[in-house]
Amino acid sequence: MTAVARSGALDGLAQLAAQICGVAAGRVTRVTSAGQLVLGQFGTAAQADAILPLSHGFCPLVTAAGAMLSIPDIEAVPAHAANAALREGWRFYAGLPLRDADGAVFGTLCVVDLAARPGGLSPEQVAALTLLGGQASAQLALREQARRQSQDAENAARYRALFNNLDAGFCIIEFFDGPHGPLSDYVHIEANEGYERHTGIAGIVGKTLREVAPNAAEGWLEIYGEVLRTGQAVSFERAFTEVGRIIEVSANRIGPANQRQVSVLFRDITARKRTEAALRESEALARENGQRLQFALAAGAIIGTWLWNLGTGLVVVDAAFAVNFGLDPEWGLEGLELSQIMASVHPDDLPGLMGAIDSVIARGGPYAHQYRVRRADGRYYWVEANGRVEHDADGTPLTFNGVLLDVQERRMMLAERERAAAALRSLNETLEQRVAERTAELMRAEEQLRQSHKMEAVGQLTGGLAHDFNNLLTGIIGSLELLGTRVNQGRLNELDRYLNAAQGAARRAAALTHRLLAFSRRQTLDPKPTDMNRLVRGMEELIRRTMGPEVEIEVVGAAGLWATLVDPPQLENALLNLCINARDAMPHGGRLTIETANRWLDPRTARARDLPPGQYVCLCVTDTGAGMPPEVIAKAFDPFFTTKPLGQGTGLGLSMIYGFVRQSGGVARIYSEPGHGTSVSLYLPRFAGEEAAGEPVPELRAAPRASHGETVLVVDDEPSVRMLVMEVLEELGYAAIEAADGPAGLRVLQSDMRIDLLVTDVGLPGGMNGRQMADAARATRPALNVLFITGYAENAIIGNGHLEPGMHVLTKPFALETLAARIKELITNPG
Repeated sequence: MTAVARSGALDGLAQLAAQICGVAAGRVTRVTSAGQLVLGQFGTAAQADAILPLSHGFCPLVTAAGAMLSIPDIEAVPAHAANAALREGWRFYAGLPLRDADGAVFGTLCVVDLAARPGGLSPEQVAALTLLGGQASAQLALREQARRQSQDAENAARYRALFNNLDAGFCIIEFFDGPHGPLSDYVHIEANEGYERHTGIAGIVGKTLREVAPNAAEGWLEIYGEVLRTGQAVSFERAFTEVGRIIEVSANRIGPANQRQVSVLFRDITARKRTEAALRESEALARENGQRLQFALAAGAIIGTWLWNLGTGLVVVDAAFAVNFGLDPEWGLEGLELSQIMASVHPDDLPGLMGAIDSVIARGGPYAHQYRVRRADGRYYWVEANGRVEHDADGTPLTFNGVLLDVQERRMMLAERERAAAALRSLNETLEQRVAERTAELMRAEEQLRQSHKMEAVGQLTGGLAHDFNNLLTGIIGSLELLGTRVNQGRLNELDRYLNAAQGAARRAAALTHRLLAFSRRQTLDPKPTDMNRLVRGMEELIRRTMGPEVEIEVVGAAGLWATLVDPPQLENALLNLCINARDAMPHGGRLTIETANRWLDPRTARARDLPPGQYVCLCVTDTGAGMPPEVIAKAFDPFFTTKPLGQGTGLGLSMIYGFVRQSGGVARIYSEPGHGTSVSLYLPRFAGEEAAGEPVPELRAAPRASHGETVLVVDDEPSVRMLVMEVLEELGYAAIEAADGPAGLRVLQSDMRIDLLVTDVGLPGGMNGRQMADAARATRPALNVLFITGYAENAIIGNGHLEPGMHVLTKPFALETLAARIKELITNPG
């Protein structure tokens, strides 16, 4: 075999071998006729790639014999007296041969200790060492034989069984550079079954620290990051707050620091800590009780003591005890029968007292009971008896001794408290009506406050939109005035210029209204099954022209991307807006990345994104611009919030995107750091069906013509809209009837006149909206086909899938050729 350089992975194997065997050092060597090459080591003084003579140690004996060698006490073997290893303090050695893919022995994996081990290694340690030797051979074979897999399946199973049978939890973590900076997170790349037993966390492999413990991440990173940087092992106890446990941890670095790996061995010590805490509490309670007893004695709270010999049955009491039971003090010193004492107990309390006494005598230990006794004045007073019953070794009751406490005042206070509680309950019953009235009053005030906030928001919207709409209206009005002037002048060759300007401004006004409705989540969207990759590709050329030559653009479309149900023009508009924002954030150029991806959100991740769990399609736009601080991110989706100079931005772009995505069942998220760019991700629900093919809209002159005298009723309160729709219908050969409000339209519908299609606005005057009129008409015309044309659709009327069969929607403004094609389609194919 050729020479192999030192490997961090082999250092880790040597370290793991030493730790599992509980010895001072581990080593992986390759033995040749020239000497021993150290490939991996832990705890030894040999330098990297050092060649040791064959006379040093015992690895040449292992490779020569081709079998494992164990020397419990090197000094006890005379043949090894001259070995150089003794001068380094070696007393115990165990090594096994390493074989290549052809079975030839080429080196060893060995462990060494500075103290003799008469018992050698346990069978489990031998099995583990054998397993690690197989791993070392496999790693070297992979490097030497074009990285071919040669690890033995049985050894892997034994390795896993050994790992999982460890009582302690074990894992290996690997640091990586995350969004919070270099080495700001780590991922669990290996864990045994003990991990779940000691933490309660299942499936930890592949999870990052910030997923498992986001609130405590910095603390864990500080501890394990220090281990990674210094290579110094640490042991500590720490509360694992996320799982409600306390763990005892030992952590070691694996290999060099650039390998970025740390091994963690730990166990759950919550029960032990609770026991220790309970013991401390018990000791504190005992001290407190002792102090209370001393205070009670000093304050005179103890009003008597007794000593009861359970063998003789006599109770010796002091004079104070006798007085409190209305007895002669002289009798107590000689000893009383229990019946003499019980004669002074209140008859209502006697059964409970006798039961408590019988119980403590049977079980032994502490005793406390309150009851009333009659004194010499004939009145009953509350007392509390505190004592303890002692048993001998065979469980025979021996003594029952204790003290008598005066609790009369305490019981009187308790009785007074109960009377006050009863009075309070009675008062509460009378207060219920007043509370209900006050609650109703507060609810009315809250509704008024909400309305006030609504009006404030309307004021903000009005002020923010005035500038944009005035500009657009100026373009429309001015173009129309110039159009009229040029017609009067006979300069007809310039008409297209003004027509195009007016139409362009009108379209921009319509688009602004459309986006505003998306922001308010009251927009009538036209969702279609959409291939997001195809949509992005269709926008790519426009985006490149918009961004300019200084911005490098990369489009990364995910293979096998799911379809999503969304309004394609709105999604295109959102994508273009995000790209323009990214361009503005990179005034000196940079890189723009547009990515698509499938995302499956589990319940926890979905809650963090305010979405139901499930499958989503993600569109992400990332720039390398200036980025945003947290306080700007928090307001980025607010309407009219902008960081651009006055006059250079409306602050509506992101808020409209947010409203459109939320209305489509998804969510928009921003990830940004100052100086590190910004990433905006749109999550949209997956659509399980197939993508719908686009349908070209015919020109008005090519729209299908009426063929059988079809009649259309047009109901709209806006005369200009009625005029346009009537013109289109007459142009196409349809018979057209018009009405200005709901009642007038309903009168036509309730007549005997032929009506093939009802075209109506939703919001109509006269006390009846378009939906109500259509529903009333269907009472006599159940097959009536209806086309709602609306610029502002209430969800309760036509939204959220509440349209009945034969009802359709076309959103204002619309192209006349689109209206013509839709009318012909609905008349030809009703339903």
